[in-house]
Amino acid sequence: MSKVIVGLSGGVDSAVAAYLLKKQGYEVVGAFMRNWDSFANNDILGNNFDTPICPQEMDYNDAKRVAEILNIPLLRIDFIEEYWRDVFSYFIEEYKKGRTPNPDVLCNKYIKFDAFLNFCKEQGADYIATGHYVKKIGNKLYKAFDKNKDQSYFLCLLNQKQIDASLFPLGDIDKPTVRKIAHELNLNVADKKDSTGICFIGERDFRKFLQNYIPAKEGDIVDIETNEVIGRHIGVMYYTLGQRKGLGIGGLKNHKTGSWFVVDKDIEKRILYVAQGDEAKYLYHDTVIVKEVNFLGEEKPTTWTEINAKFRYRQQDNRVKYRFIDDTTIEVKCIDKVKAITPGQMMVGYLDDGMMLLGGVIDKIY
Repeated sequence: MSKVIVGLSGGVDSAVAAYLLKKQGYEVVGAFMRNWDSFANNDILGNNFDTPICPQEMDYNDAKRVAEILNIPLLRIDFIEEYWRDVFSYFIEEYKKGRTPNPDVLCNKYIKFDAFLNFCKEQGADYIATGHYVKKIGNKLYKAFDKNKDQSYFLCLLNQKQIDASLFPLGDIDKPTVRKIAHELNLNVADKKDSTGICFIGERDFRKFLQNYIPAKEGDIVDIETNEVIGRHIGVMYYTLGQRKGLGIGGLKNHKTGSWFVVDKDIEKRILYVAQGDEAKYLYHDTVIVKEVNFLGEEKPTTWTEINAKFRYRQQDNRVKYRFIDDTTIEVKCIDKVKAITPGQMMVGYLDDGMMLLGGVIDKIY
């Protein structure tokens, strides 16, 4: 009997994943990961501020109860140091550069499918498993059956060794079915809402959270059409392309009505460029340079090749063509211009059958 250790987060998805694996005949063990400690991290920074602690103990208690109901052992492991070093430090450095990183992707690469995988192997596990909505066929990953919940995007940097060692029991079912199974089992997490916010850190006032780590540096808000200074911002790095809320520049005299939105940033000069109304043209791009590409196909193409691509999670597929310009960098041409492609985010490429082919960091947009 193969042994699998399931990352029990205290949520309904991982709980049902553990149940399904047990039903399939695996020897199932649960494990709860603790990867963030607000006060410990504050001490590392030398800061003295109060940050609400993510309700990890509540999640742990939920995971513990799930393990009791399913009659499986539950382990507990801390990866606070690894998370800080491999995920959060990168996250902060990218924001300092004015980019918008995706820490969940790095968390999967370095914590859930690396540090956790190594821990599980030491425990004698043959596989690890999570509650991700993604389908594994052979040694490749595909979009999940539930396209509304598909999470393959967040797994785009996993290498082949990590994929081979992982199981994804929810790949062929949808969220309503997961809830239904949880109710049939009388699981305590059957109606628990899905977690949101940064991986392991949770929901927060994001701008306030960032200010704890990146000091505010005020600057001008400039109308990109007229080059007129129309306001002040508290720090270019706190804003992202396409952002409309929180700009504080509504109701200006001698300006047409309509929402303002961020279209560009100049980190060095501390300028936040904005546009209004029908000037959304500034948000559309058709050429992208993607770096640190993780290629999961059999052989890298030597000519321009068409695939489907997502430039952010939950985005509809965009038809693009790409070519490698060095071993880990691709140039991407969008067949139709795409709105709000954001440096620092991930581009993920898929074949027509839904197989995840590649993923990498958006570096430049044109």
